[in-house]
Amino acid sequence: MCRHLGYLGPPRSPAEPVFDAPHSLLRQTYVPRDMRGGGVVNADGFGLGWFGDGPEPVRYRRPVPLWSDQDLPRLARSVHSGAFVAAVRNGTTGMPSGEGACAPFTGGRWLFSHNGTVRGWPDSLATLAGKLPVTDLMTLEAPTDSAVLWALLRERLEAGEDPVGAVADLIAKVERAAPGSRLNFLLTDGTVLVGTAWTHALSVRVEGEAVLFASEPLDDAPGWSEVPDRHLVAARHGAVEVIPLNADRSVP
Repeated sequence: MCRHLGYLGPPRSPAEPVFDAPHSLLRQTYVPRDMRGGGVVNADGFGLGWFGDGPEPVRYRRPVPLWSDQDLPRLARSVHSGAFVAAVRNGTTGMPSGEGACAPFTGGRWLFSHNGTVRGWPDSLATLAGKLPVTDLMTLEAPTDSAVLWALLRERLEAGEDPVGAVADLIAKVERAAPGSRLNFLLTDGTVLVGTAWTHALSVRVEGEAVLFASEPLDDAPGWSEVPDRHLVAARHGAVEVIPLNADRSVP
């Protein structure tokens, strides 16, 4: 599995949730609390993506443990952004490693992260992936389940679909193709933040206009709410909506 977090709200530095909090993403790299049988460390790479002055996000990734990188702490403290996504990776056995396999993935104005695994990979996703343009498959950043999930979702977003509906429909399709998969997503374009809890943990904290999603609470202070399993949570301008997900959802 992996661990990830996403933020939407007034500009802030990602350094506090990634490095400084009592149970920061850095700490979750080597002492996660809630992996649910999905490994014990998240040391197969990391990434941070954020929105600056332009319409498209900026990204920094490395295929090494987060604790070994000397540049990101200083970089994170220099950034103040109204939206960011950070992730640490625990690669699934048999999946390739490398920078291209590390979240967040990008495309246009979007940042995407997947925490989990697709059961029966790669055969289980072959039919869904086969509907993608060949050039999309040939230019995947890595031959992993997460990269294919992003390609499938990106196609829907580029077609103009609402992000909440696109995420919900994709999870329904993947669950039907690969039952028992773990499909915790984070998705943002700087104006909306979407997260899912599908057979894995996700918690939310809202403070005024600021919303933080995290695989595990970053501290033991009150204010964290666990997202129920098989639910989607969407945040816009400090307003948070929790929506049930259904694998039987009718999808085209």
